[in-house]
Amino acid sequence: MTSPVITVALDTPVPDIAELLLTHRISGLPVVDQDGRAVGIISEGDLLRRVETGTDRPRARWLEMLVGRNVQAADFLKTHGRCARDVMSRPVQAVSPDTEIAEIADLMEDKRIKRAPVLVDGRPVGIISRANLLHGLLRNRRGGTGFGASGDEAIRAALLEALEGQSWVDLDRINIVVNDGVVQLWGMVDSEEQRRALHTAASGVSGVKRVEEHLNRNRFVG
Repeated sequence: MTSPVITVALDTPVPDIAELLLTHRISGLPVVDQDGRAVGIISEGDLLRRVETGTDRPRARWLEMLVGRNVQAADFLKTHGRCARDVMSRPVQAVSPDTEIAEIADLMEDKRIKRAPVLVDGRPVGIISRANLLHGLLRNRRGGTGFGASGDEAIRAALLEALEGQSWVDLDRINIVVNDGVVQLWGMVDSEEQRRALHTAASGVSGVKRVEEHLNRNRFVG
């Protein structure tokens, strides 16, 4: 995560928020109340359509009838609001310092967000973004998926553990042989995607030097 985190108050003017985003080269920040608790978040997207820049876009008349007056009022606040409380997004999709990386990735994907404040007792102590997750990927790219395998038996056990429970593979039809760090995949697959997935899983185990495929395609599966 990125820490310390830059925050704004509910009454911070919109131009000041834009200046903070540009000055600190960040794409979003939390909004906090008088007790320092996160109550919203503002991203570049929240300031994308503004009346000052002529980028506000009114809905078509027929669509306005569908969305209702409350939504129309909220849209007006986004484009015309003067302070953070008017333009911020809520509720806050937040995580804790102990939240697993996989859970954070799931949250960002499910909620279609690019960042999440890290909260302790409701107060932001940092912010984690998609970029942070990518940096973590780069740091670990030489270490595989982190199964911690060492030695051929440990590599094979780690690969089996990674594949266990995966619905796309039938381990009864796959034989895994590991010799001096080289993984040999034997057996039957149903598709090119399944073959590539097996190769990727094997390549990702720590200690693997090379993956050799001896896989046959099931001709009776479309």
